[in-house]
Amino acid sequence: MAQEASSSTSSKTISLKTGDGEIFEIEASAAKQMKTVQRLIDDLGDDITIPLHNVFSKELPKIIEYYKKDITGEITKDFEAEFVKDLNDDEVKVLFLAANYLDANKLFEFLSQNIADRLESKSVEYVRKYFGVENDFTPEEESKLREERAWSFRGIKEDE
Repeated sequence: MAQEASSSTSSKTISLKTGDGEIFEIEASAAKQMKTVQRLIDDLGDDITIPLHNVFSKELPKIIEYYKKDITGEITKDFEAEFVKDLNDDEVKVLFLAANYLDANKLFEFLSQNIADRLESKSVEYVRKYFGVENDFTPEEESKLREERAWSFRGIKEDE
């Protein structure tokens, strides 16, 4: 059974099927804010269920919520702060990847800034761990770089 993501029954809706098989109905105006969906509608028509293989049922309702607010002009700093308030780092990263896949630019830019804010003044080790990047410097190379660029390590906060 499709989950209803639209409160309006009179406007055109688009069916979106997540990678884990859930189907969501979304207003066409909100769906078209996601360029990947818009391209699929252009290619396949709007009378089919659009498959979204890289977006899952946990993230799609958040994305729909964001774009429903966007098309009504209700995106505010307070809304955005509340939107990510209860999300942990992993949830923000997954939402960020989904926004990227959907080519949902406004949400992608907001989440990019949110990730940047979360990483501000964090240590190199923290950022490596956050993104899953392996340190390929030898201890000597890293020590030399830290010495040469000492200015970039000032103001670093303790890792959490």
